[in-house]
Amino acid sequence: MALVRPESVGMSSDRLRRIEDFLEQRYVGPGRLPCASVLVSRSGKTVFNSVQGMADVERSQRARENTLYRIYSMTKPLTSVMFMMLVEEGKVALDDPVHRLIPEWKDLAVFDGGFLETFRTKPTARPMLVVDLLRHTSGLTYGFQERTNVDAAYRKQGIGTFGVKPSSLQETIGQLATTPLDFSPGERWNYSVSTDVLGYLIEKIEGKPFEVVLKERLIEPLGMVDTDFYVPDTKAERLAACYQYAPGKKPVLQDDPTRSPYLKPPVFVSGGGGLVSTSADYLRFCSMLLNGGELGGRRFLSPKTLALMTANHLPGGKDLTEMSVSLFSEASNAGVGFGLGFAVVMDPAKALSPTSRGEYYWGGAASTAFWIDPAEELIVIFMTQLLPSSAYPVRRELRTLVYAAMTESRLR
Repeated sequence: MALVRPESVGMSSDRLRRIEDFLEQRYVGPGRLPCASVLVSRSGKTVFNSVQGMADVERSQRARENTLYRIYSMTKPLTSVMFMMLVEEGKVALDDPVHRLIPEWKDLAVFDGGFLETFRTKPTARPMLVVDLLRHTSGLTYGFQERTNVDAAYRKQGIGTFGVKPSSLQETIGQLATTPLDFSPGERWNYSVSTDVLGYLIEKIEGKPFEVVLKERLIEPLGMVDTDFYVPDTKAERLAACYQYAPGKKPVLQDDPTRSPYLKPPVFVSGGGGLVSTSADYLRFCSMLLNGGELGGRRFLSPKTLALMTANHLPGGKDLTEMSVSLFSEASNAGVGFGLGFAVVMDPAKALSPTSRGEYYWGGAASTAFWIDPAEELIVIFMTQLLPSSAYPVRRELRTLVYAAMTESRLR
């Protein structure tokens, strides 16, 4: 990947090199993270591209620029963009009730006590709307939250998992039809399988498998040549190992790349967390977003649609600390709202971060992350493979280091 001098776009070479030193001393050298890849782009120019550590510790294989990473929830922004492309075409609207496309969801109810076999429920205050899926106010949840009896029901039924016997996307929709919501739609924010449901809606609207639509209409036109829901044999040696945090110990191997489920097409095609990608591929997606929905002469979204997606959609203009009922990352999220597929910075002072109002971002379960700061024309992509993302505050630390490397601000 061709690099330009950071100084040409108002950044410091010396201060960017601090990132490598910091990651080596704090994380990669001591073995807290197996690897660390940081890519920084400003004003459409790549100014920093660092790859450190091992893609596969057991086999002493170093991470490279083309290493394939499980990006987990960094899949969500792609699914959300694809869905908004259909909104632009008039095929679905944000205020449509979800049961218009999933009739078996017409009588969804809210948890009111009991366990899976003996749930007591009450009616929802209003129907679930499409916008609730995009902003995670649907009342759905994730089994890994381990917070409520509804979460436990998800785990027992294998809803939204990549487990030994995962359900298909169609089967998951059927399971959710008979499982109560955690709360009435619009009342709270809860990280959930909502984006997987969006993938199912895309499938229903387009009359093709979700993964086919995403590839034909977004991934391939963007030139994301290494992004897919599985890794073919020809690229298998590039798949990184994934590790699990172990308190007080070196990370434990969680997914061996030579035997990984990602080496074959999945049963459960997850629009919320199923993709494998590279830093270079994800940069193309982010570059399209920063460029107002266009890349290489092809338009994917209108700038007005992107402005809508990156506005705060939490009811009452609240932030995540006021609306969220779940913990899902290492960050506090004060001053941070949520749009249609992205977290959105509302108040940098409350966030205690040297960022800009209007920055939008998300991350993945294996500690990957990206952010886009339109005001500073900045894109940052971070790749590694350590579960869970709450193990270390590395993503927050990285944000501080990147902004500290700026010598010129676009803000006036």
